Amino acid sequence: MAYGIPADLVDDHLAMGESQAIMCVKRFTVGIVQVFGQEYLRTPNAEDAARLLEMNKARGFPGMLGSIDCMHWSWKNCPKAWHGQFHGQKKGSTIILEAVTDQETWIWHAFFGMPGSLNDINVVNRSPLMNKIANGELPPMQFVANGRTYNYGYYLADVIYPKWQTFVKPLKKPKVGT
Repeated sequence: MAYGIPADLVDDHLAMGESQAIMCVKRFTVGIVQVFGQEYLRTPNAEDAARLLEMNKARGFPGMLGSIDCMHWSWKNCPKAWHGQFHGQKKGSTIILEAVTDQETWIWHAFFGMPGSLNDINVVNRSPLMNKIANGELPPMQFVANGRTYNYGYYLADVIYPKWQTFVKPLKKPKVGT
């Protein structure tokens, strides 16, 4: 799993059948979720959000909850019938992972499985995180920046993301000292 190889690639080397190798990987994955799920595979609660806000405020980013981005992962064994839908921006089939992480690389949100033919905006429009934000299901938070009080956190994003209050994107030509 660490090298991104298929589960059955080493079955001959380990002298086990393909179905046994795949079953071992599935059991391992279930074990990881059972052991680490409640602590590490979840959205931030109110206490986590407060810690994130404090940590990012100290770094000069008051109100930031994390960084959001989408990654296209190559899907070598994509079924032929799905090639058109999963054809990525470049050659070959890809599958998309949308993730939100903090500076400690704690992954607070992961949305995996969208077709590679989509771009970041299409993924955001289908994202469970954006649904939670739209429905007010995230922990309440408040921060002050430049003397103004805000009642929502934000995510650092790249320029392709929409101009929503929940995204802060880089400035092309920042004005220094004004």
